[in-house]
Amino acid sequence: MARIFIIGPAHPLRGGGIVSFNERLARAFQEEGHTCEIWSFSLQYPSFLFPGKSQYSNEPAPTDLTIHTAINSIDPLNWWKVGNQIAKERPDIILVRFWLPFMGPALGTILRRVQKNKHTKIICLADNVIPHEKRPGDKIFTQYFVKSCDAFITMSEKVQRDLLTFNTNKPSDLVAHPLYDNFGEGVSKEIARDYLQLDPNEKIILFFGFIRKYKGLDLLLEAMSDPRISAAGIKLLIAGEFYENPEAYHSLIEKLQPQGRLILRTNFIPDSEIKYYLCAADAVVQPYRNATQSGVTPLSYHFEKPMLVTNVGGLPGLVPHEKVGLVCEPNASAIATAILRFYDLGEAHFLPDIKKEKIKYSWTTMVNSIVALSKQVSK
Repeated sequence: MARIFIIGPAHPLRGGGIVSFNERLARAFQEEGHTCEIWSFSLQYPSFLFPGKSQYSNEPAPTDLTIHTAINSIDPLNWWKVGNQIAKERPDIILVRFWLPFMGPALGTILRRVQKNKHTKIICLADNVIPHEKRPGDKIFTQYFVKSCDAFITMSEKVQRDLLTFNTNKPSDLVAHPLYDNFGEGVSKEIARDYLQLDPNEKIILFFGFIRKYKGLDLLLEAMSDPRISAAGIKLLIAGEFYENPEAYHSLIEKLQPQGRLILRTNFIPDSEIKYYLCAADAVVQPYRNATQSGVTPLSYHFEKPMLVTNVGGLPGLVPHEKVGLVCEPNASAIATAILRFYDLGEAHFLPDIKKEKIKYSWTTMVNSIVALSKQVSK
């Protein structure tokens, strides 16, 4: 059995899917007999770079995990200190999350210090290699980070292809994003809607997660203004915090005037409430302009909700068309047509295939893949 450190955000940070993933993965390592600790951030983003309202969670700390709140993303002296600390600990494997070039200097420096112990194998779990929203320095920061890793896990073919532009000779593996099964079991639609004070009889679709431009909420708002959607009496529940200026969305809503067919819950959704939003919906819509993989997809699988996704990035490969959901082009008219098609088929049409498909996405597979990949690395 291996001693494994995960480097990435964890409680008390409120990082959404990455925090939940890291904590669930740590438990999966433990369930398979490994020891695991998480090395998280004392400062993840300077406040002026953080798009949300707060970086910290009000949820209680997990009692079954060892979490070190240690890394300051903007303090080079801290990077050396943390790197030297971890090097002395001599874990067998480091699993480091990479999702944003901004983190490249901090993580790359820490890992270079760790490499000096000539023992620890460093595996990157890459959510993105080329970011959704580009900024100066992205390529240099990413290159610096990539050179500090021994091997790579990706969760979509697009990220695997992007990785090739930075790395051509290190081992890598493509592993499906496991299901988020750490938010409790599902509840009935009636219970969920009662909790959220929603009408039990209305047609309600869900947009869930942080609101950023690449996720295409504006396309979905335009689709909701389609007269066919209005005639069908369909409502859209938007659940998630704005991670950019909300004024453009408010202006679009005012311009389109969707006539009371929007339900806005644009605040951070705590972990304890996630199941109610997913279970209250008839279907989950991901109208993305571009995507690698999405944490909303495994969340939808866990709660057995049909999905409507756009034909971008890795999304279509995760959502077999007219089996577990619908795939359409990323424009308002196509999205509106797909929403109507969903209601023509009915929610029950998708459930048998969802139950079959979700079996693929296990945490054991992810754990075993990481350990197997580490054996390809020589020290």
